[in-house]
Amino acid sequence: MIDDNGILPSIIERLAGTPARVEEITANLPEDLLTLKQNGKWSIKEEIGHLDDLEPLWLGRLNDLVNGAAELRVTDLTNQKTHTANHNATALKTLLQQFRIQRQLFVNQLTVLNDEQLSHTALHPRLKTPMRIIDLAFFVAEHDDHHLACIREILR
Repeated sequence: MIDDNGILPSIIERLAGTPARVEEITANLPEDLLTLKQNGKWSIKEEIGHLDDLEPLWLGRLNDLVNGAAELRVTDLTNQKTHTANHNATALKTLLQQFRIQRQLFVNQLTVLNDEQLSHTALHPRLKTPMRIIDLAFFVAEHDDHHLACIREILR
């Protein structure tokens, strides 16, 4: 767990910047590269779609924390939504816009929380560790970076 809510603004800035980072990485890439699947891994479009697919989970978990839930909602660890969404058939511009809109909802919620809400904890269902809002925000930022690194790996 992160100890200091004083660094939350920096984490929020990181989260807010993810859509722009994705857009910069993918600017002017040809469609065949955007949909390339190597070694059974997701394509660039699927990586972007996955980021968007999880936004409702992040927002839901934020609401769980704000509302004092004892445990955060669970996720589908098989990522079925991403596997069945056919993100490769969606225009890159659409994927980027959807992700930007969804992420802004999450960021907007984070920016209006008070100190009492920031101190709420709930058990992470898989990790079985208590998390606060700052921990959730950091978790999401790390998840973002993992998938950005996956995109960059495809480009290598």
